[in-house]
Amino acid sequence: MIGLTADSVQAIHKPFMQEKLTVRFWGVRGSIACPGLHTVRYGGNTPCVEVQAGHQRFIFDGGTGLRVLGQEMLKHLPVEAHIFFSHTHWDHIQGFPFFSPAFMPGNRFHIYGTRGSDGKTIEKRLTDQMLHPNFPVPLQIMGGSLDFYDLEAGQIVEVEDITIRNAILNHPGGSIGYRLEWQGLTVSYITDTEHFPDALDPNVLALADQAHVLIYDATYTDAEYHEAGNSKVGWGHSTWQEAIKIAKAAKVDQLVLFHHDPLHNDVFLDDIGRKAGHQFTNSIIAQEGLSITLTPNGQSSLQYAELGRAISSVPDRA
Repeated sequence: MIGLTADSVQAIHKPFMQEKLTVRFWGVRGSIACPGLHTVRYGGNTPCVEVQAGHQRFIFDGGTGLRVLGQEMLKHLPVEAHIFFSHTHWDHIQGFPFFSPAFMPGNRFHIYGTRGSDGKTIEKRLTDQMLHPNFPVPLQIMGGSLDFYDLEAGQIVEVEDITIRNAILNHPGGSIGYRLEWQGLTVSYITDTEHFPDALDPNVLALADQAHVLIYDATYTDAEYHEAGNSKVGWGHSTWQEAIKIAKAAKVDQLVLFHHDPLHNDVFLDDIGRKAGHQFTNSIIAQEGLSITLTPNGQSSLQYAELGRAISSVPDRA
C-alpha cells in the first residue's frame, strides 16, 4: 500500500476546498483523436478524466484531453495532482508531452502506473514517448516536480482520506482499472477491457461494486463486436450492452459509457444513448465538458458545460 498523508502530500493550491466530489470529462474517445464536424457534441479527444475529492485532484489517463485540462489548470497555479494511467497505449498517453503545467517549476505531479509486460516502469514508458525521433524535447525538460510510483496489481493507494484501488483488466498488453473512494462516495474508472464471453469479469465487478459513478469502456455495439468478417473479438474492448450488464449486476447508481469508437459520430452516439437509457435509466454517454457532482449527503447532479443545463442524476442511497 502506498500511503500519502497530509504531511507527505501538500496541496500547493487549494481553490477546490469543499465537501464534494466532482468528475469532469476532458477526453472521451478511444484509439485516436477525431476532431471534426461530426464529433462536435461529444468531443474528439482521447481519454482523460479528472476527479476532485475535497481539495485533492486526481487525473485518470493522459490522452489528448490532458492538454485541454492542462490549459484550464494554468488559471490556478501552482497546482498539484495525482495522475493514474490505466496503461500506455498511445491514446492514453499522447497528451502528456503537451501537458503545460508539467513544464512549469512550482507544480507537482504524482504519477502512477503498473510495469509493462516488458518490465518497463511508467516513468520509462513516458520517457520513451518523448525521445527522438518521436518528439523534439525529452521528458527531463519538464520543470515541474514529477514523482513516479510503480503499482502492483491490487495495490492500494491512500492520499489523506481518499483510497484508490486497482485491478487487472482484460486487454492486450495489459491494463488496470481504478476505484476511488472518499467520504462514502465511489467512482470507478474501467476502460480498455474486454468482457468475457460466458461470464462477468470478477475484477470488473469488484471495481464497480455499488459505485456511485461507473465509467466503462463501451467502444462497440454488440453487432460491431460480433460482425461477420470484421469481428472485434480479441481487440480488448467492450460494448454498451455489456456495460449495462455490469451496471445492473454491480448495482451502480450512474453508468457513463466511455471510450467511444472514432467512427461513432454524434448521431450514432445519440442513438446508443437512447437505447441504453431504455435498458438502464441512469446511463449517459460520456461527453467532453460533462461534470458529475456528488456530495456525501446524497445530493448529485450532472452538468453539461456546452448545453448549460444541470439535471438530477444519481439517486440518493437509502
